[in-house]
Amino acid sequence: MIGRPFIDVDLHGCRQDEAIKKIEAALRQVDAGTYHIRLIHGYNRGKSLMHMIQDEYRYDRRIKRIMPGDNPGITVLVIREL
Repeated sequence: MIGRPFIDVDLHGCRQDEAIKKIEAALRQVDAGTYHIRLIHGYNRGKSLMHMIQDEYRYDRRIKRIMPGDNPGITVLVIREL
């Protein structure tokens, strides 16, 4: 059975170590039908999480690329191209 094409992860209020745990849990849910993981970190205080995501997952083999979301408070991990 194929899962969700897009996984949303709310990181509001998370410290960096907590955010990594949530992101890793989402990456474990990825299956053949998953294309993107949307990480919702917020804009003001979420900037440190945005930078951590880019640093931590830039060279991760599970992720094709990292791109900005529809607003500055979202970062998208591209697992598979649409």
